[in-house]
Amino acid sequence: MRNMTNDEQLLRAIAMGNTEALEQLYARYWQHLFTAAYNVLKNKAVCEDIVQEAFLQLWQRRETLEIQTTLQAYLFSVIRYSVFKHIKKEQSHSQVFQHLPERLHYITPEEIVIEKNIRSQLAVIVNSLPEKCREIYLLSREEQLSHNEIASRINISPKTVENHITIALKKIRFGIARMTGIFFLLNLI
Repeated sequence: MRNMTNDEQLLRAIAMGNTEALEQLYARYWQHLFTAAYNVLKNKAVCEDIVQEAFLQLWQRRETLEIQTTLQAYLFSVIRYSVFKHIKKEQSHSQVFQHLPERLHYITPEEIVIEKNIRSQLAVIVNSLPEKCREIYLLSREEQLSHNEIASRINISPKTVENHITIALKKIRFGIARMTGIFFLLNLI
């Protein structure tokens, strides 16, 4: 069988019972899926089983499977669900929960570059805020102070603090959207 180039072709072939198409799909995604599972579970054998099971399910459901997203997103969702199912089943293994938040999301190199660019743009925008506005924003976000704590620290009213933070957030959102073309802001602010 010739090497199929896109996932849709492979899925159609798999739906018709083509095992070579399944092998191509497996070769294309198994390492990324394994890594995503391993980043959370840190157990090679369990992660290999989870990936194998994902492709087995794909094969078993091949004739009725309807994927609403991309195949890659679908496969990562299956892996994520299986990992959480495994964690729930094995709750007594406390090492699974060590550093869990850091391991929950498999980060691609592209995501790292995008986040770095957005953070850099955010710093430029924050530095361009008026002095008082910037000071209040940084006290709120970097020092995690409440509006009342900021107000008492710099001797202004909590309402003025709220107004400055609102202004800062509007300017930051607009600046990020203008620079990146993204009209929503990830949880960086």
